[in-house]
Amino acid sequence: MFQENASANCLSIITACTEDGAFQKKGHSARILSPEEAERLAKDQVLVSEFKQLKLEKEAQKNWDLFYKRNSTNFFKDRHWTTREFQELKACREFADQKLTILEAGCGVGNCLFPLLEEDLNIFAYACDFSPRAVEYVKVLKPGKCVLFRDYGLYDHAMLRFKSGSKLGENFYVRQDGTRSYFFTEEFLSQLFKAEGYEEVVNEYVQRETVNRKEDLRVPRVFLQSKFQKPFSKT
Repeated sequence: MFQENASANCLSIITACTEDGAFQKKGHSARILSPEEAERLAKDQVLVSEFKQLKLEKEAQKNWDLFYKRNSTNFFKDRHWTTREFQELKACREFADQKLTILEAGCGVGNCLFPLLEEDLNIFAYACDFSPRAVEYVKVLKPGKCVLFRDYGLYDHAMLRFKSGSKLGENFYVRQDGTRSYFFTEEFLSQLFKAEGYEEVVNEYVQRETVNRKEDLRVPRVFLQSKFQKPFSKT
């Protein structure tokens, strides 16, 4: 079941394909804030001091290490939607049993990678987390190959939950434990990849609701889901 909502500048597709039955929308329009949410964000203009920002940058790796020391593998849920959202992982093969080599940059404790490996035995994966080598692996990417991207999008519920005094910059926040979160816009991500010579194939917001039926709570989630391709060399 789906509904298409078309206009001159945007196409949104609403589906009911999420695990909990909640509706999900994809498109190029950012989430529309309620008046209360817009007022709250407008008031939050005080930035963390430059001294603290430099300290957080210096200690970023240590803070993530401490995060995983506290939470082990119990914080993030396993992601079983990867091949559904990125069908290129199956469609790119020329024959059924062809081996597929992937790199996951920012693998954490494997919540995305392990379900993917269990589903597909013909995948060989490189995984790294918070390492400059991840950037280098992406830069030697062969022509015609793709980067599949999904991360927090603008106005995700997590962004709206930050208290005053947590803001590091535009769409950039720090948690109490020192770990940091950036909330991407479609335009900013496109600029990053195009500056490195990539071509944009897909770049859109995914909007859905997380439903807690026990507490009768529905919260808006926003992700940016994209695909960028390394162009073939021009002859």
